[in-house]
Amino acid sequence: MTDKLRWGIMGPGKITLTILQDFRLVGIQFDAVGSRSADRAAAYAKTHSIPKHYGSYEELVADPDLDVIYIATTHNAHFENATLALEAGKNVLLEKPFTLDANQAKQLAALAKKKDVFLMEAMWTRFLPNHMAIFEKISEGLIGKPLYVIADHNQHIPKERAPRLHDSALGGGSLIDLGIYPISFAHRVFGKPEVIKASASLMPGNIDESVAAIFEYSGGRQALVHSSLRVNGPIRAAILGDKGRIELEKPFYEHSAFTAYDMDDNVTFRYDGNIEGRGMQYQALEVERCIRAGLRQSPIMSLDETIEVMEVMDQIRQQTGIEYSGV
Repeated sequence: MTDKLRWGIMGPGKITLTILQDFRLVGIQFDAVGSRSADRAAAYAKTHSIPKHYGSYEELVADPDLDVIYIATTHNAHFENATLALEAGKNVLLEKPFTLDANQAKQLAALAKKKDVFLMEAMWTRFLPNHMAIFEKISEGLIGKPLYVIADHNQHIPKERAPRLHDSALGGGSLIDLGIYPISFAHRVFGKPEVIKASASLMPGNIDESVAAIFEYSGGRQALVHSSLRVNGPIRAAILGDKGRIELEKPFYEHSAFTAYDMDDNVTFRYDGNIEGRGMQYQALEVERCIRAGLRQSPIMSLDETIEVMEVMDQIRQQTGIEYSGV
């Protein structure tokens, strides 16, 4: 491995355009792109000044000069694609949702351990400066003991705008694409729930148009989460403690402002920090920090926690009848 880590992109979809821009803000350049189409890979490489391009994922992961593979393929392909990269001995940043279910997630974690390489879910929200500040303030006792979390992620995303989210074969529906954000947020606050109560509205193919869940934890703590593809929502979140609360502004999963209040609604802290770009670069910095430190997973987004979040979504699917082809 050289002093400068070399990155490759697997799956040059629209999401990677923000990734390219944000990663470059911190000096991270992609050295190669791989697609199932040689023409698409070549066009993407030319447009975005990427030195090498490959017409198959197998060729991409076989490149001996690449240290890290960022996987941005559709949900249904994550397990297969990550397996390919890990088997080739590559460190991997895998787009959320990590996999379609917890069983697949466990297999990837075991493979990464066997190959002694780094693996992390690209839950970029966790590494944003505002979210780091939120949990620093909670650890300082600003709102006392957290008791409740309320979070939603509702976006109007019709089929003509994003066909993949309406296709069971591609892991569609709101749960693992949108709902994962409030679920992962609640998990960061409380950990894995003891009881899950869920309800969903299903579309053809038994994928969810919307899903709501209540999570119960010890000591009467609760989290309420909701996601939908049908409507635009507030996309806000709040953490309520026994000495105050923190309210995150829209969209809570991005680098938004937040305000802390005491029990009398007095403002006790306000965060308005600005960043360059959308904020995708912070997860990349964490990947590089961990690899340089010899870590095989991130303490902020550990593989155990990724698996637990997948287990929560598995339970929601079991309760509501949500299905994905192939699992």
